[in-house]
Amino acid sequence: MNELVAPWLCIPFAGLLLCIAVLPLVKAEWWEKHQPHAVALWSLLFIIPYTVKYGAAASAETVLECVVNDYLTFIVLLFGLFCVSGNITLNGDLAGSPRVNTIFLLIGTLLSSCIGTTGASMLMVRPMIKMNSWRRHKAHIMIFFIFMISNMGGCLTPIGDPPLLMGFMRGVPFFWSMHLLPILLLNMAVLSVLFYFLDRCNYRKDIREGQKPDIRKPGTEIRLNGAHNILFMIMIVAAVILSGVLPGLPAFADAQGNVRGIHIFGEVRLSFPAIIEIAIILLAAFLSFKTTDAKIRTENHFTWGAIREVAVLFIGIFITMQPALMLLKALGPNLGISEPYQMFWATGLLSSCLDNTPTYLVFLTTAGTLGFTEGLATTVGTISVKMLTAISCGAVFMGANTYIGNAPNFMVKSISDENGIRMPSFFGYILWSFACLIPVFLLDTLVFFL
Repeated sequence: MNELVAPWLCIPFAGLLLCIAVLPLVKAEWWEKHQPHAVALWSLLFIIPYTVKYGAAASAETVLECVVNDYLTFIVLLFGLFCVSGNITLNGDLAGSPRVNTIFLLIGTLLSSCIGTTGASMLMVRPMIKMNSWRRHKAHIMIFFIFMISNMGGCLTPIGDPPLLMGFMRGVPFFWSMHLLPILLLNMAVLSVLFYFLDRCNYRKDIREGQKPDIRKPGTEIRLNGAHNILFMIMIVAAVILSGVLPGLPAFADAQGNVRGIHIFGEVRLSFPAIIEIAIILLAAFLSFKTTDAKIRTENHFTWGAIREVAVLFIGIFITMQPALMLLKALGPNLGISEPYQMFWATGLLSSCLDNTPTYLVFLTTAGTLGFTEGLATTVGTISVKMLTAISCGAVFMGANTYIGNAPNFMVKSISDENGIRMPSFFGYILWSFACLIPVFLLDTLVFFL
């Protein structure tokens, strides 16, 4: 299909996002019960008109392509990390004070580049909640958790965030992302100072209202139970790395240079590297449950609600956002975006509401067509370092702008909600990101991208 996809086919995607934003506020009980029905309705409102306009074969291929090659690996990775992290618990007398919370956020932010934003988020979200369980005013803690650990921290390696992994697969050197360290450090400094004073204000309010941490012993004692699950976390990280490395090996390519796999329908195939990744992740999750005492999951208040909600909502998002991605891919090279600051904001704002990996790839490809003679040589062309920096930062950083901007955002929100933390609504969270993040991104623009 070479013609430009009809823009009105984006309406179901907008409708689903509107439901996610509004219905929890006006019909919370109905929404919680009928999420799968709403997702099915909006998905069909895209699939049926698309089938009528472009034919059943094109429709089936489009849906299967996003479900098999995008959603499947996405949800399996999230499932594996959710299971393994649920079998690790941090116990001790560490109470959530402004100083402790700030240090915890900084450690988690740096950890995100080592085990991925999803891995770091799932590993640290429950300890953070547990440390602050005695506090009444704590939603802001999880908001900054999403800002820093679930998003910004993943910018230093291809392991950190999927867009950078896609760049690595297209010729960007593995350690090139360390160029982003000065930008990350500036953002960490600004946000951690802002968080510290905001948390101190709320901490003092909690103390005045009679809230006290449950610390029975003097000193600081921390115990990590289920620590052997870190090995399974490493298995999952290794699986993600393999998924980026194996497609480049001759053994996984056919005579035409395409990645080998199982044929599904039309040109849709589930690649062997993806199958290997899925198998390793599921094995890690299985072994984690088999080797861990159920008492640890009880201590973590582990339930399947959060992963179930994310699985249902995101399959609808992945399906209905296809027309928007098609339009972006078709129009990207003709948008007149040729300066680093333009790439930073265009990539970032679209990554806030679309999947940041295809958005990154669209603008990476666009940058490769701009005719740079100096910079990094990639499979999509030579790209200047400043331009690639802008694209990478936009895709990774601005996923924090909305709950759906990056995979772990909604998961952290769901786990927080399950544990009694009243997180802001969809639009309420956007107000937080607008107030806290947009000034930081403007500073990034002035310092690094003009």
